[in-house]
Amino acid sequence: MNIEKKIREAVIKYSDTLYKVCIVILCNEQDVQDAIQDTFCRYLEKKPEFHDEEHEKAWLIRVATNICRDMIRFRIRHPKVDIDEIENTLAAPEQKEILEELLELPVKQKTVIYLHYVEGYQIKEIADILGLTESAVKMRLRRGRKQMRDAFSMEGGI
Repeated sequence: MNIEKKIREAVIKYSDTLYKVCIVILCNEQDVQDAIQDTFCRYLEKKPEFHDEEHEKAWLIRVATNICRDMIRFRIRHPKVDIDEIENTLAAPEQKEILEELLELPVKQKTVIYLHYVEGYQIKEIADILGLTESAVKMRLRRGRKQMRDAFSMEGGI
């Protein structure tokens, strides 16, 4: 039997079980969906040979629980902060406006502005971190600052 057919059958047969295992561990619908998808991706990558259906089921459950544990470890090491919480912790209203404008920038500009002004990295360090040339970092900083200036001048801000 080819691997695609085996995976299709495994998805039909074990998705409910994997869902139940993962939801108990993660308590988050989106993370559960990601964990199940990653589990079947590993199945596709590894193409394991099983003695019987119980062995296949046990392997899938083990892989799914390991993926869930990895996701929890990642969450602990990289905690998320809700944007509303960030906005509420800023004292001055003008800081709130600046943060909102920063969040509106394209990712390329937002990243270099954050690394430069918030984390304090120099242009050369940012270039090394992001795998860019120094001139590309300077250009992104320039464009981001201009976009923020334009947004504030339109609002009657800065």
